Amino acid sequence: MENVMTWLNNWLDELEEHKAYLSDLDQKIGDGDHGNNMARGGKAVKEKLGADTPEAASDIFMVFAQNLMSKIGGASGPLYGSAFLAMATTAKQTDNLGDIFAAGLDKIKQRGKAEAGEKTMVDMWEPAIEAIKAENWDTKVLDDARENVINLKATKGRASYYGDRTVGEMDPGAESSYYLFKALFEAHA
Repeated sequence: MENVMTWLNNWLDELEEHKAYLSDLDQKIGDGDHGNNMARGGKAVKEKLGADTPEAASDIFMVFAQNLMSKIGGASGPLYGSAFLAMATTAKQTDNLGDIFAAGLDKIKQRGKAEAGEKTMVDMWEPAIEAIKAENWDTKVLDDARENVINLKATKGRASYYGDRTVGEMDPGAESSYYLFKALFEAHA
């Protein structure tokens, strides 16, 4: 679990760098605030960790959970927050990243009532976790998952209101998840 802060900080940097793009994606099939919300949550996390950085991965994940839930509006705050909360709990019992992220995914599915194939962040988390469990750190896995999401029709969340118009568009939650896993995979490459 070394370098947890490195890849999580890289994720937060990606969110800040791509906040306009994430909001543009969300404007097409949602309410247009995903990028700004994620960047705001990331800023809160950085401020909290800048004041006092915990050493244990479980404690770092807990800081993410608390700040993402309290600072990010819409569905993303509760989804990411719940995922990191489950990851914090699991990280107290194991340092196996596959198991830790699987616990996060289970919470996302439970909270969002989502399954794979519905054009949500689940469609990025599932293949990423399979790759983590196989110790396959090739970001091509993530690129393939991203392409899959683009080709799906949204059947869950606000995007589902747009129906067939979502085919060919990237889901903003899946894209912010892409940045999460990209940062992780690049740290392990």
